[in-house]
This record gives sequence, structure tokens and C-alpha cells, in this order.
Amino acid sequence: MTKSGDFGFGTQIRKSPYFDATVRWGAQAFSVYNHMYIPRDFGDPVQNFWNLVKDAILCDVAVERQVEITGPDAAKFVQTLTPRDLSKMAVGQCKYILITNADGGILNDPILLRLAENHFWISLADSDILLWAQGVAVFAGLDVTIGEPDVSPLQLQGPKSGEIMRALFGDSIMDLKYYWLREVELDGIPMIVSRTGWSSELGYEIYLRDGAHGDALWEKIMAAGEPFGLKPGHTSSIRRIEGGMLSYHADADINTNPYELGFDRLVNLDMEADFIGKAALRKIQQDGVRRKQVGLVIDGAPLSGPNTTFWEIKHGGEIIGKVTSAVYSPRLGQNIALAMVSAEHATLSAGVEVVTSAGTLPATIVERPFYDPKKKLAAA
Repeated sequence: MTKSGDFGFGTQIRKSPYFDATVRWGAQAFSVYNHMYIPRDFGDPVQNFWNLVKDAILCDVAVERQVEITGPDAAKFVQTLTPRDLSKMAVGQCKYILITNADGGILNDPILLRLAENHFWISLADSDILLWAQGVAVFAGLDVTIGEPDVSPLQLQGPKSGEIMRALFGDSIMDLKYYWLREVELDGIPMIVSRTGWSSELGYEIYLRDGAHGDALWEKIMAAGEPFGLKPGHTSSIRRIEGGMLSYHADADINTNPYELGFDRLVNLDMEADFIGKAALRKIQQDGVRRKQVGLVIDGAPLSGPNTTFWEIKHGGEIIGKVTSAVYSPRLGQNIALAMVSAEHATLSAGVEVVTSAGTLPATIVERPFYDPKKKLAAA
């Protein structure tokens, strides 16, 4: 992470339209995601968590770059990228999808937005899907145009985010359903808003469609949110691990397949449409997986922060897997983690050992998500 006054990456790392505003509002450190700076420190991460789950936070997530797909064959092309059946996806709907390669490996786990019959955005996790999609299009024989639009998302997340949206856009915004989107304007600023987010709380993503308005939009939202306790913030590792939400490159990568993550619902091998990785995923389904993602509760004193390396998991002295994301949850009073273990050891209530940076600690395999497993808060 880089302190806000000492950036050494040069012009090849982009700054978001909200960059200056986040520095004014207290961003103390940044990391890089999709070749762009993202604020990762507004002070105490535990306070950031409580701000999120009790009131609301505004996060600069312009790093969620959009891949825009348009043209007469846009819908057919998008279906080639993902094993999730999109045949019933309506205009105005959003879907969580996986993008897989020919081996069934996960390249990205984005949100797909359908703005019009032949107009889609893929709102990315951290990998270069723009290049992948353009490469696939070269050989697809389909009439599509693929590019990156001038679109920069914010996340407004937390139980009071709905009231802040009402203050900004009026009563009509309150009937926006979970995983649906709407085109709106705010004082002439064009944007798309969706009932989505990376927090497992009630929340919205606000997709600015003209980066020149970034500073003004940030300030308008913060002003509208002040009576509701809105704070500037960053995506919360604590809350997303509680919710079992993936972080690409940590909990999944090109060598991870959907079945290892329990994402069978995101793969439809029976649909008529072909997609990249279909044959490989059919074979994986038939053969079974050798690894499975599990939840862990790790004993011991509260972890000082998220893990920065993959921790070995052992059973009977044998390495059986790795911890991919770990953190202390102040709400649950436990160290919780997402982990990948060999399938034969993925047994609930089984005891294992985790080799952390502070020593070897006993742990127990548990169900995940750890909190609100049916997403009642986000879907309310």
C-alpha cells in the first residue's frame, strides 16, 4: 500500500475521478487494482466496519472497470464468456457471473449489467477481461463492439444507504429491486445506479458516466449522507469475509473452478448455448473435485489484520490446504477465514491446524458465510 503523499508508480497507474476527493476526506493509503489506485485506509478498519454495518459508507471503487459490449450479437457473445445461463436475463437486470477459460478456470467473477437489448457492462474484479473479451471476439465471428467506457462506480453501502439514496434521488428510487439497475441523473450528472455491492449489506453502486463530474458527485453524496451518519470508507475485508464474498486472486484464480467454490448454480451445462470451458466443466462435474472451499474459525487471540500470505493448513502433520482470506470479526468475536482444502478433509466440525505468521493455531471447519447466510440484509 502506498501513502497518499508518496506515489511512486508514475502515470501508468490511473487515478480515479474521485481520487482528490478521497484524499481530502482522509484516505491515508492506497493499493492498486485493475491498474488504478484504490483507497484502502481511512483510519481504523474496525471503525470502518462499524460505520458500514451501523450507518453507511461511501467507497471509491472506480477500479471496477467496465467492459462494454454492444452490437447485434452482444447477447450471444456475452453468453460465450460465462457458464451462467443468461437466456432469461431482462433489460435492467444485473447478475453475478463467472468468466471461465477453456480449462474451466475462473478468470473473473464480475457483475453483469444489461442496459439494453444489445448493451452490456461487465463490472470487473481484478483481472484484464477487456483484453480477454477482445481476443475472444476476434475469433468469434460475431458482430460486436468491445471497449472500456468512461464509467466510474462508487459504492454506497450500509443500512442507511437507502435513506441517503432517497435524499439524493427521491422516493421513486426506493422501489429499485435487488440486482436491478436504473438510469438516473443528479443535477445533470448522468449515471446508472444498481442495488448491488461488495459488502453483504443493503447497498447501491453508483456508476458515474462522465469522469469530469467525479469530484462534484462525491461531495453531493457526502452532503446528502451527513444527516444519516455517512462516512468515507473502503471495502471492508471483515464484512466481505463474514459474508463469504470472494476476492479474486486470493480466494479464486485461473486455477480455481466453480465446483471447488460450491458455485454449481452459476454453471448450466444443459443449456443449448455453448460457452468457453463447457467441455472442461462437464468433465470436472463428472469426475468430482479434489479441493473444496470451506470456512474456518481459528482459535487464539484476535488477528491483528487480514492475512497477507496464504497460510498452510495441516491435519496430522500433513498439509491439506491453505487459508486464502482471514480476519478477526469484532461482531462475531472470532477469527474467521475462507480456505481451500483437499476434498477428503472438507468435513464440517473437523479440527485442523493453521500455520499463521504468529505461530500454529488450532481451527475448526465451519459453514460459510459466517453471518446472514441468506443475504437478508442485502436483499431487504
